[in-house]
Amino acid sequence: MKEITGRLAQQLLDTYNQQNIDEFLGVYSDNVTVITFPGDEVMYRGKEKMGEMYSQLFKNNPNQHAELISRMVKGNIVIDYEYVTGRANGQTVYLCNSDV
Repeated sequence: MKEITGRLAQQLLDTYNQQNIDEFLGVYSDNVTVITFPGDEVMYRGKEKMGEMYSQLFKNNPNQHAELISRMVKGNIVIDYEYVTGRANGQTVYLCNSDV
């Protein structure tokens, strides 16, 4: 399980950096729910909404790139800590992402 989960997380990171929306979304289920972390506030639900959000993000930030700083895998849970550069506003961001 750990190997498959880690491979899927890496596929997400790779397709995010390639800004390949179809391949990026292909890893998620149709009923994906995105919540705040830490916390439990629902940001949005569904692959269609996720596609809208990330398509806009990619369009607005064509030079952005996420560098993996660390990854923890436990069963079907992955937590990635990333450093994102190349955003249109010039800001760099540290992100913590969790995928189940």
